[in-house]
Amino acid sequence: MTRLLIQPGTGIAPLLKGIEGARETLHIVIFRFDRGEIEAALKRAVRRGVFVHALVAHTSAGQGGASTLRKLEMRLLDDGVTVARTADDLVRYHSKVMIVDQSLLYLLGFNYTYIDIDRSRGFGIVTDDRTWVREAEKLFSADTMRQPYLPGCDTFLVSPGNSRRQLMALLSAAKKQLLIYDGKLSDPDVMRLLAAKVRDRVDVRVIGTVGKRAVGVRVAPLSIRHHAQAIVRDGEQLFLGSQSLRSLELDARREVGVLIDDPEIVRQVVATFEADWSKRDGAQHAVPAAPADVDVAAAESAEVPNGDDLSPAMSAQIVKSSVKEAIKDIVLETLPQTRAVAPLKEAVKDAAKEALRELAL
Repeated sequence: MTRLLIQPGTGIAPLLKGIEGARETLHIVIFRFDRGEIEAALKRAVRRGVFVHALVAHTSAGQGGASTLRKLEMRLLDDGVTVARTADDLVRYHSKVMIVDQSLLYLLGFNYTYIDIDRSRGFGIVTDDRTWVREAEKLFSADTMRQPYLPGCDTFLVSPGNSRRQLMALLSAAKKQLLIYDGKLSDPDVMRLLAAKVRDRVDVRVIGTVGKRAVGVRVAPLSIRHHAQAIVRDGEQLFLGSQSLRSLELDARREVGVLIDDPEIVRQVVATFEADWSKRDGAQHAVPAAPADVDVAAAESAEVPNGDDLSPAMSAQIVKSSVKEAIKDIVLETLPQTRAVAPLKEAVKDAAKEALRELAL
Protein backbone atom coordinates (compact mmCIF):
# COMPACT_ATOMS: atom_id res chain seq x y z
CA MET A 1 0.00 0.00 0.00
CA THR A 2 1.32 3.41 -1.02
CA ARG A 3 -0.71 6.58 -0.54
CA LEU A 4 -0.01 10.00 -2.00
CA LEU A 5 -0.06 13.13 0.18
CA ILE A 6 -0.76 16.43 -1.58
CA GLN A 7 -0.35 19.77 0.19
CA PRO A 8 -2.20 21.95 0.74
CA GLY A 9 -5.17 19.66 1.08
CA THR A 10 -4.14 16.45 2.79
CA GLY A 11 -3.12 18.38 5.87
CA ILE A 12 -1.51 17.16 9.05
CA ALA A 13 -3.95 14.33 9.88
CA PRO A 14 -1.98 11.47 8.20
CA LEU A 15 1.17 12.45 10.10
CA LEU A 16 -0.64 12.50 13.42
CA LYS A 17 -2.28 9.17 12.60
CA GLY A 18 1.12 7.62 11.97
CA ILE A 19 2.56 8.89 15.25
CA GLU A 20 -0.51 7.87 17.25
CA GLY A 21 -0.36 4.42 15.68
CA ALA A 22 3.24 3.75 16.73
CA ARG A 23 3.57 0.93 19.26
CA GLU A 24 7.30 0.20 19.50
CA THR A 25 9.54 2.60 17.57
CA LEU A 26 9.26 5.90 15.75
CA HIS A 27 12.19 7.39 13.83
CA ILE A 28 11.82 10.94 12.53
CA VAL A 29 14.20 13.19 10.57
CA ILE A 30 13.64 16.92 11.11
CA PHE A 31 14.87 19.85 9.03
CA ARG A 32 12.26 22.49 9.86
CA PHE A 33 9.55 22.12 12.49
CA ASP A 34 6.91 24.36 14.07
CA ARG A 35 3.85 22.11 14.44
CA GLY A 36 2.86 21.90 18.07
CA GLU A 37 0.39 19.10 17.31
CA ILE A 38 3.19 16.86 16.04
CA GLU A 39 5.43 17.72 18.97
CA ALA A 40 2.61 16.86 21.40
CA ALA A 41 1.96 13.58 19.56
CA LEU A 42 5.64 12.61 19.87
CA LYS A 43 5.46 13.33 23.59
CA ARG A 44 2.37 11.14 23.96
CA ALA A 45 4.13 8.35 22.06
CA VAL A 46 7.01 8.41 24.56
CA ARG A 47 4.56 8.28 27.46
CA ARG A 48 2.94 5.11 26.14
CA GLY A 49 6.30 3.39 25.83
CA VAL A 50 7.30 4.04 22.23
CA PHE A 51 11.03 4.55 21.60
CA VAL A 52 11.03 7.87 19.72
CA HIS A 53 14.33 8.74 18.04
CA ALA A 54 14.64 12.14 16.33
CA LEU A 55 17.48 13.04 13.97
CA VAL A 56 17.67 16.84 13.85
CA ALA A 57 19.55 18.74 11.16
CA HIS A 58 22.69 20.50 12.37
CA THR A 59 21.57 23.63 10.53
CA SER A 60 18.45 24.91 8.82
CA ALA A 61 17.49 27.59 6.34
CA GLY A 62 16.04 30.90 7.39
CA GLN A 63 16.76 33.47 10.05
CA GLY A 64 17.17 31.80 13.42
CA GLY A 65 16.90 28.34 11.89
CA ALA A 66 19.70 26.73 13.89
CA SER A 67 18.56 28.39 17.11
CA THR A 68 14.99 27.19 16.58
CA LEU A 69 16.19 23.63 16.00
CA ARG A 70 18.29 23.69 19.17
CA LYS A 71 15.30 24.85 21.22
CA LEU A 72 13.23 22.06 19.67
CA GLU A 73 15.99 19.60 20.48
CA MET A 74 15.95 20.60 24.15
CA ARG A 75 12.16 20.33 24.37
CA LEU A 76 12.21 16.88 22.79
CA LEU A 77 14.89 15.74 25.22
CA ASP A 78 12.80 17.02 28.12
CA ASP A 79 9.87 14.99 26.76
CA GLY A 80 11.92 11.79 26.76
CA VAL A 81 12.69 11.69 23.02
CA THR A 82 16.13 10.35 22.09
CA VAL A 83 17.73 13.06 19.95
CA ALA A 84 20.71 12.91 17.60
CA ARG A 85 22.13 15.68 15.48
CA THR A 86 23.26 15.19 11.90
CA ALA A 87 26.91 15.57 10.95
CA ASP A 88 28.16 18.76 9.30
CA ASP A 89 29.94 17.06 6.40
CA LEU A 90 27.20 18.06 3.94
CA VAL A 91 25.79 21.51 3.23
CA ARG A 92 22.43 20.40 4.60
CA TYR A 93 20.62 17.32 5.79
CA HIS A 94 17.37 18.25 4.09
CA SER A 95 15.43 14.96 4.02
CA LYS A 96 12.03 14.62 5.72
CA VAL A 97 11.41 11.01 6.75
CA MET A 98 9.38 9.27 9.44
CA ILE A 99 9.39 5.50 10.04
CA VAL A 100 6.77 3.88 12.29
CA ASP A 101 7.45 0.49 13.92
CA GLN A 102 9.96 -0.33 11.16
CA SER A 103 6.99 -1.08 8.91
CA LEU A 104 5.47 2.20 7.69
CA LEU A 105 7.41 4.94 5.89
CA TYR A 106 6.44 8.59 5.54
CA LEU A 107 8.67 10.14 2.88
CA LEU A 108 7.92 13.84 2.51
CA GLY A 109 8.92 16.68 0.25
CA PHE A 110 7.45 19.16 2.74
CA ASN A 111 8.56 20.09 6.25
CA TYR A 112 6.64 19.77 9.51
CA THR A 113 5.63 23.44 9.32
CA TYR A 114 2.48 25.49 8.92
CA ILE A 115 3.68 27.21 5.76
CA ASP A 116 4.64 23.95 4.03
CA ILE A 117 1.55 21.96 5.00
CA ASP A 118 -1.14 24.64 4.89
CA ARG A 119 0.06 27.15 2.27
CA SER A 120 2.46 25.43 -0.15
CA ARG A 121 2.30 22.88 -2.93
CA GLY A 122 4.13 19.80 -1.75
CA PHE A 123 4.01 16.03 -2.08
CA GLY A 124 4.77 13.04 0.09
CA ILE A 125 3.92 9.36 0.39
CA VAL A 126 2.94 6.90 3.08
CA THR A 127 3.98 3.36 2.23
CA ASP A 128 4.49 -0.06 3.72
CA ASP A 129 6.75 -1.15 0.85
CA ARG A 130 9.22 -3.37 2.67
CA THR A 131 12.17 -2.52 0.43
CA TRP A 132 11.73 1.22 0.90
CA VAL A 133 11.11 0.90 4.64
CA ARG A 134 14.25 -1.20 5.03
CA GLU A 135 16.33 1.26 2.99
CA ALA A 136 14.97 4.21 4.96
CA GLU A 137 15.93 2.49 8.22
CA LYS A 138 19.39 1.80 6.84
CA LEU A 139 19.82 5.48 5.93
CA PHE A 140 18.45 6.67 9.29
CA SER A 141 20.89 4.42 11.13
CA ALA A 142 23.85 5.57 9.01
CA ASP A 143 23.07 9.27 9.44
CA THR A 144 22.34 8.90 13.15
CA MET A 145 25.63 7.08 13.72
CA ARG A 146 27.43 9.38 11.25
CA GLN A 147 28.52 6.42 9.18
CA PRO A 148 28.80 6.16 5.37
CA TYR A 149 25.65 5.20 3.51
CA LEU A 150 25.70 3.13 0.33
CA PRO A 151 22.46 3.10 -1.71
CA GLY A 152 20.97 -0.37 -2.00
CA CYS A 153 17.77 0.26 -3.97
CA ASP A 154 17.43 1.85 -7.41
CA THR A 155 13.96 3.23 -6.67
CA PHE A 156 14.97 4.78 -3.34
CA LEU A 157 16.94 7.88 -4.33
CA VAL A 158 19.44 9.41 -1.93
CA SER A 159 21.71 12.43 -2.42
CA PRO A 160 24.61 12.27 -2.56
CA GLY A 161 24.51 8.71 -3.79
CA ASN A 162 22.29 7.44 -6.57
CA SER A 163 19.97 10.44 -7.14
CA ARG A 164 21.82 11.96 -10.08
CA ARG A 165 22.20 8.65 -11.90
CA GLN A 166 18.60 7.57 -11.43
CA LEU A 167 17.04 10.95 -12.18
CA MET A 168 19.10 11.37 -15.35
CA ALA A 169 17.95 7.90 -16.41
CA LEU A 170 14.34 8.84 -15.71
CA LEU A 171 14.59 11.99 -17.82
CA SER A 172 16.48 10.19 -20.59
CA ALA A 173 13.76 7.54 -20.87
CA ALA A 174 11.04 10.06 -21.75
CA LYS A 175 9.51 9.50 -25.19
CA LYS A 176 6.48 11.80 -25.12
CA GLN A 177 6.28 14.00 -22.04
CA LEU A 178 8.04 15.28 -18.93
CA LEU A 179 6.02 17.19 -16.34
CA ILE A 180 8.29 18.70 -13.69
CA TYR A 181 7.73 20.56 -10.45
CA ASP A 182 11.02 22.27 -9.58
CA GLY A 183 11.63 25.66 -8.04
CA LYS A 184 15.38 25.69 -8.75
CA LEU A 185 16.14 23.60 -11.84
CA SER A 186 19.67 24.67 -12.70
CA ASP A 187 21.96 21.63 -12.99
CA PRO A 188 23.86 22.02 -16.29
CA ASP A 189 23.66 18.33 -17.26
CA VAL A 190 19.93 18.22 -16.60
CA MET A 191 19.29 21.41 -18.56
CA ARG A 192 21.20 20.11 -21.58
CA LEU A 193 19.28 16.84 -21.43
CA LEU A 194 15.93 18.63 -21.28
CA ALA A 195 16.90 20.81 -24.24
CA ALA A 196 17.74 17.64 -26.18
CA LYS A 197 14.35 16.17 -25.26
CA VAL A 198 12.63 19.28 -26.63
CA ARG A 199 14.52 18.83 -29.91
CA ASP A 200 13.20 15.27 -29.97
CA ARG A 201 9.69 16.74 -29.71
CA VAL A 202 9.10 15.61 -26.15
CA ASP A 203 6.61 17.85 -24.32
CA VAL A 204 8.76 19.24 -21.49
CA ARG A 205 6.99 21.52 -19.03
CA VAL A 206 8.26 22.88 -15.72
CA ILE A 207 6.26 24.53 -12.97
CA GLY A 208 8.92 26.58 -11.22
CA THR A 209 12.12 28.05 -12.64
CA VAL A 210 14.85 26.85 -15.01
CA GLY A 211 18.19 28.17 -16.19
CA LYS A 212 18.78 29.43 -19.73
CA ARG A 213 20.48 26.24 -20.89
CA ALA A 214 17.10 24.46 -20.80
CA VAL A 215 16.40 25.74 -24.30
CA GLY A 216 12.78 25.34 -25.40
CA VAL A 217 11.46 24.06 -22.10
CA ARG A 218 8.08 25.61 -21.30
CA VAL A 219 7.97 27.16 -17.85
CA ALA A 220 5.18 28.57 -15.71
CA PRO A 221 5.01 29.85 -12.13
CA LEU A 222 2.92 28.30 -9.40
CA SER A 223 -0.06 30.29 -8.15
CA ILE A 224 0.78 29.37 -4.53
CA ARG A 225 4.05 28.94 -2.63
CA HIS A 226 6.24 26.34 -4.33
CA HIS A 227 7.73 23.51 -2.27
CA ALA A 228 7.19 20.56 -4.60
CA GLN A 229 9.85 18.43 -6.28
CA ALA A 230 8.30 15.91 -8.66
CA ILE A 231 8.74 14.51 -12.18
CA VAL A 232 6.23 12.53 -14.23
CA ARG A 233 7.66 10.63 -17.18
CA ASP A 234 5.27 9.75 -20.03
CA GLY A 235 2.38 9.48 -17.60
CA GLU A 236 3.88 6.18 -16.43
CA GLN A 237 6.54 6.83 -13.80
CA LEU A 238 6.83 9.38 -11.03
CA PHE A 239 9.64 10.78 -8.94
CA LEU A 240 8.89 12.69 -5.79
CA GLY A 241 11.11 13.65 -2.91
CA SER A 242 13.04 16.50 -1.34
CA GLN A 243 15.67 17.05 -4.05
CA SER A 244 15.38 19.50 -6.92
CA LEU A 245 17.31 19.17 -10.18
CA ARG A 246 20.06 21.38 -8.86
CA SER A 247 23.73 20.44 -8.52
CA LEU A 248 23.88 21.16 -4.80
CA GLU A 249 20.87 18.97 -4.08
CA LEU A 250 22.04 16.10 -6.24
CA ASP A 251 25.68 16.05 -5.16
CA ALA A 252 26.24 17.81 -1.84
CA ARG A 253 23.12 17.64 0.34
CA ARG A 254 21.23 14.82 2.01
CA GLU A 255 18.01 14.49 0.03
CA VAL A 256 15.67 11.52 -0.31
CA GLY A 257 13.05 10.55 -2.90
CA VAL A 258 11.42 7.57 -4.59
CA LEU A 259 10.48 6.38 -8.07
CA ILE A 260 6.85 5.25 -8.29
CA ASP A 261 4.98 3.45 -11.07
CA ASP A 262 1.60 3.10 -9.33
CA PRO A 263 -0.91 4.23 -12.02
CA GLU A 264 -3.32 5.89 -9.59
CA ILE A 265 -0.62 7.89 -7.81
CA VAL A 266 0.87 8.96 -11.15
CA ARG A 267 -2.62 10.00 -12.32
CA GLN A 268 -3.15 12.14 -9.22
CA VAL A 269 0.13 14.01 -9.68
CA VAL A 270 -0.57 14.56 -13.39
CA ALA A 271 -4.03 15.93 -12.54
CA THR A 272 -2.53 18.25 -9.93
CA PHE A 273 0.15 19.42 -12.36
CA GLU A 274 -2.35 20.18 -15.12
CA ALA A 275 -4.58 22.07 -12.69
CA ASP A 276 -1.61 24.13 -11.48
CA TRP A 277 -0.42 24.70 -15.04
CA SER A 278 -3.85 25.99 -16.07
CA LYS A 279 -3.69 28.62 -13.29
CA ARG A 280 -0.47 30.21 -14.47
CA ASP A 281 -0.70 33.99 -14.48
CA GLY A 282 -0.99 34.77 -18.17
CA ALA A 283 0.47 33.17 -21.29
CA GLN A 284 3.50 35.47 -21.15
CA HIS A 285 4.90 33.31 -18.34
CA ALA A 286 4.99 30.18 -20.47
CA VAL A 287 8.15 30.07 -22.57
CA PRO A 288 7.35 28.67 -26.05
CA ALA A 289 9.13 25.48 -27.04
CA ALA A 290 12.04 25.95 -29.41
CA PRO A 291 11.91 24.45 -32.91
CA ALA A 292 13.14 20.87 -33.09
CA ASP A 293 16.19 21.92 -35.11
CA VAL A 294 17.29 24.68 -32.74
CA ASP A 295 21.06 25.05 -32.39
CA VAL A 296 21.47 24.51 -28.65
CA ALA A 297 25.21 25.18 -28.64
CA ALA A 298 24.61 28.55 -30.28
CA ALA A 299 21.76 29.31 -27.93
CA GLU A 300 23.87 28.56 -24.87
CA SER A 301 26.65 30.85 -26.03
CA ALA A 302 24.38 33.57 -27.41
CA GLU A 303 24.49 37.03 -25.91
CA VAL A 304 21.85 37.55 -23.24
CA PRO A 305 20.36 40.88 -22.15
CA ASN A 306 22.45 42.92 -19.76
CA GLY A 307 21.11 44.31 -16.49
CA ASP A 308 19.68 47.41 -18.22
CA ASP A 309 17.38 45.24 -20.35
CA LEU A 310 15.87 43.41 -17.37
CA SER A 311 13.02 44.55 -15.18
CA PRO A 312 14.04 45.92 -11.76
CA ALA A 313 12.43 42.96 -10.02
CA MET A 314 14.20 40.44 -12.26
CA SER A 315 17.56 42.17 -11.87
CA ALA A 316 17.17 42.29 -8.11
CA GLN A 317 16.38 38.59 -7.93
CA ILE A 318 19.33 37.65 -10.11
CA VAL A 319 21.71 39.84 -8.11
CA LYS A 320 20.38 38.36 -4.88
CA SER A 321 20.98 34.83 -6.15
CA SER A 322 24.44 35.71 -7.39
CA VAL A 323 25.44 37.22 -4.05
CA LYS A 324 24.13 34.22 -2.15
CA GLU A 325 26.11 31.84 -4.33
CA ALA A 326 29.24 33.99 -4.00
CA ILE A 327 28.96 33.88 -0.23
CA LYS A 328 28.66 30.11 -0.36
CA ASP A 329 31.83 29.98 -2.46
CA ILE A 330 33.75 32.01 0.12
CA VAL A 331 32.51 29.77 2.92
CA LEU A 332 33.48 26.64 1.01
CA GLU A 333 37.02 27.90 0.53
CA THR A 334 37.41 28.05 4.31
CA LEU A 335 36.36 24.43 4.88
CA PRO A 336 39.10 21.99 5.88
CA GLN A 337 40.44 20.24 2.82
CA THR A 338 40.01 16.88 4.53
CA ARG A 339 36.25 17.07 4.14
CA ALA A 340 34.57 15.60 1.08
CA VAL A 341 33.63 18.96 -0.40
CA ALA A 342 34.79 18.56 -4.01
CA PRO A 343 31.27 17.92 -5.39
CA LEU A 344 29.96 20.86 -3.36
CA LYS A 345 32.62 23.24 -4.67
CA GLU A 346 31.90 22.20 -8.24
CA ALA A 347 28.16 22.69 -7.70
CA VAL A 348 28.67 26.19 -6.27
CA LYS A 349 30.90 27.15 -9.19
CA ASP A 350 28.20 26.03 -11.64
CA ALA A 351 25.55 28.02 -9.78
CA ALA A 352 27.73 31.14 -9.69
CA LYS A 353 28.50 30.88 -13.41
CA GLU A 354 24.82 30.53 -14.20
CA ALA A 355 23.91 33.59 -12.10
CA LEU A 356 26.63 35.69 -13.77
CA ARG A 357 25.56 34.48 -17.21
CA GLU A 358 22.04 35.72 -16.49
CA LEU A 359 23.47 39.21 -16.06
CA ALA A 360 25.94 38.82 -18.96
CA LEU A 361 28.82 39.82 -16.68
